[in-house]
Amino acid sequence: MTIATAPQQRPDQPDDSELARRIGARDERAFETMMRANNRLLFRIARSILKDDAEAEDAVQEAYIAAYRNIAGFRGGAKLSTWLARIVINESYARLRKQKRASVVVPLESAAQGAEEGVMAEATGERPEAAAMRAELRGLLERRIDALPEQFRVVVVLRDVEEMSVEETAECLDVPPATVRTRAFRARALLRESLSRDLDAVTVDAFGFAGERCDRIVAHVLERVRLLNPL
Repeated sequence: MTIATAPQQRPDQPDDSELARRIGARDERAFETMMRANNRLLFRIARSILKDDAEAEDAVQEAYIAAYRNIAGFRGGAKLSTWLARIVINESYARLRKQKRASVVVPLESAAQGAEEGVMAEATGERPEAAAMRAELRGLLERRIDALPEQFRVVVVLRDVEEMSVEETAECLDVPPATVRTRAFRARALLRESLSRDLDAVTVDAFGFAGERCDRIVAHVLERVRLLNPL
């Protein structure tokens, strides 16, 4: 799996220490520059902990406010992005602990709703969202199997989809068992490779950080910062 490298700093972009100094001097443009440079990273971190887009956005905003108030604490020993990451991690875990405490007491309405959902899940055997995910994954796997060379595709269908034994598959295809084993091995390798490419293609876009989300976070934080520094 390929790992996306961090974006390179532009020649005209101030270094971390200078950016922190400007933010400390209440330079709004410098603060916005910092947010836009780190928004995606911090959102993904928060999202990975909280598993909720809205909560992650809130956590990032609170982290920026904390960073703004405590920018003097940035000593330059680590990257500014690392310093911010620690703040958003602390904020996210604090929210997670709060969520867990709040979940200890379950209102009767929620309990009744949960029980009803449990009955429905038991009746159908699977929740709709899980069924939809399975269907999507199944469709992807089917497309990748279809893309295999015919001799490999047949072996995969017989061995892995139909779960036939090597001997049964060999008998169906009128080939030696050793041939079945070889083809199955090569077919699975091709499938892993193609599915890995699919995974690589979508991984870079995981927890997508659209321009609208970036703008919303910046606008909300700047609005709160202006309240901290009345004219």
